[in-house]
Amino acid sequence: MYVASVRPTDRVKGRVPGTVFALGAVSLLTDVSAEMVTAFLPAYLLFTLQMSYAQFGVLDGVYTGATAVLRLVGGHLSDKTQRHKAVAVFGYGLSAVTKLVFPAVGASAFGIGAAMAADRAGKGVRTAPRDALISLSTPPERLGAAFGLHRTMDTAGALLGPLVTFLLMTQIGIVAGPVFAVSACFAFVGVIVLVAFVREHRAAKPAGPAPSFRAGVGLLRDRRYRRVAVAPGLLGLATLSDAFVFILVQKATGIPQGLLPLLPLGTALVFLVAATPMGRLSDRVGSWNVFLGGHVLLLAVYLLLLAPGSGYAGAVVALVLHGLFYACSDGVLSARVSPLVPESLRASGLAVVQTGQALTRTVSSVGFGVLLQFAVFGVAVWTAIVALVLGVGGAWWLTARGEGLKA
Repeated sequence: MYVASVRPTDRVKGRVPGTVFALGAVSLLTDVSAEMVTAFLPAYLLFTLQMSYAQFGVLDGVYTGATAVLRLVGGHLSDKTQRHKAVAVFGYGLSAVTKLVFPAVGASAFGIGAAMAADRAGKGVRTAPRDALISLSTPPERLGAAFGLHRTMDTAGALLGPLVTFLLMTQIGIVAGPVFAVSACFAFVGVIVLVAFVREHRAAKPAGPAPSFRAGVGLLRDRRYRRVAVAPGLLGLATLSDAFVFILVQKATGIPQGLLPLLPLGTALVFLVAATPMGRLSDRVGSWNVFLGGHVLLLAVYLLLLAPGSGYAGAVVALVLHGLFYACSDGVLSARVSPLVPESLRASGLAVVQTGQALTRTVSSVGFGVLLQFAVFGVAVWTAIVALVLGVGGAWWLTARGEGLKA
């Protein structure tokens, strides 16, 4: 196993580096932009354009899966050039420009799908370089706290985005143009902050093998890394996308459809409060314990969907559990993977794991959309429950055999 090294001057006890705060601000602004779109699309596509669940599932799968292969590309380029910031700027910039394309495609399902794919392609390019910037500037014993803080700031944006969309919709209705225009403004400000305030320290020769696609994929030859890489992909097959979770919560609880754009606020608020504490907890008790525990909480969300008519109370409980799931899984996974990867391949190593997870979540979105279209609601939910139970069991078996979970 590779153990990451950090320069002595970077070790500031009890703190995380300024780079993490700056990247957190970039993610906050970008997530306002992204979550405005995420909150708007279900209502727009399902209720205004009258798309079927199967069509929505395909588009949602595109929205998730478009990031997959480009995560590898972004990770490789940033490792190869040792310009993580420059590659991240390109990714953030691509997503910002795409927000201006959405109003132009109108009601075309193909146009919307292409715009969604381009938007997520930007996310795919930027994610691994951004996480590499965080991990390379942070002492190993503070990785959980650093990623937790970043995800907290990121989630502050995720909290504000749906609120901005809801306020716009209450004033102008389900009209696409103004929503995407405001979303683009936030995205471009995020790019400006990244260019102006994020500093990158590039070592003359980072530790580890020379960066290449072969070296990045070759990390899978290491048993511990391979198990940690495969397990999130396995769980991704049983992880419903946020859009489907919010649609199902609204449908199961019976709360008004007009509140659908506000449901992401509940998840984001809990994530905001819990991300940093869960990151610190993972530093103490083991990141994989926290990661798997988060998926047990997601299982509880699925089970709540089987209690129809639970109203606002059921919706609140489901969103709290959903937010805790993200607090236990998102940044914690990057913190778990980072120490297993040499500095020279940090972005590539993170990208391999993220790519597997994105691809399997794409399969989940498409498959569940078709299932929800042609099966009764209860059968679809029970299928998701059984799949997640098997996924958690398989992930535990992969990572716990012959070694403790505390890592």
